[in-house]
Amino acid sequence: MTRTTVHLLRHGEVHNPEGVLYGRLPGYRLSDDGLQMARDAAEALHDRDVTAVIASPLQRAQETAGPIAEGFGLPIGCEERLIESGNYFEGKTVGVGDGAFRRPQHWPQLRNPFTPSWGEPYVEIAKRMLAAAESARDQALGHEAVCVSHQLPIWTVRRYVEGRNLWHRPDRRQCGLASLTSITWVDDRIVTVTYSEPAGAASRRPGAGA
Repeated sequence: MTRTTVHLLRHGEVHNPEGVLYGRLPGYRLSDDGLQMARDAAEALHDRDVTAVIASPLQRAQETAGPIAEGFGLPIGCEERLIESGNYFEGKTVGVGDGAFRRPQHWPQLRNPFTPSWGEPYVEIAKRMLAAAESARDQALGHEAVCVSHQLPIWTVRRYVEGRNLWHRPDRRQCGLASLTSITWVDDRIVTVTYSEPAGAASRRPGAGA
């Protein structure tokens, strides 16, 4: 039997002074604290058997992967399936009580939270993320891989492999900044899913976009 672990790492804090939902928009880099979070994650993984580092193509994910790849002397693979979910509200402010949610022209996009109606369907997110994780597993077979992604994709695939409903309340996600959701397989069977926050309390800072 072959045991392989894939760590799904959410990127660190993003520099976002406008407070917009940045989604897949280019040019959103890590903040200074976010860079430290990336180093914290690298330190937490430094004694693990990591043989592959893979990241979403978005800048914040690539920057988060940097210290880990450097520490293990590995290149950063780019995986489109790890990208942030598509969202109608991308580029808009969406805070409670202000922003796009207050405008009637946007309300039809909120009609169905179970799909959801405002963005990429949860089931599509889960399937592409699981496929990316399985690809990383196969690449690091018998060892460990790190895949840097985003909050909603990581939380959705976790719920999927745990057999839970994919729809959920966004304020109840267990997927903090620079957190690790680690899936372990024995051969092709998932045996454990664990969660940790290398950045400590800083992981639980709120943010407008993930």
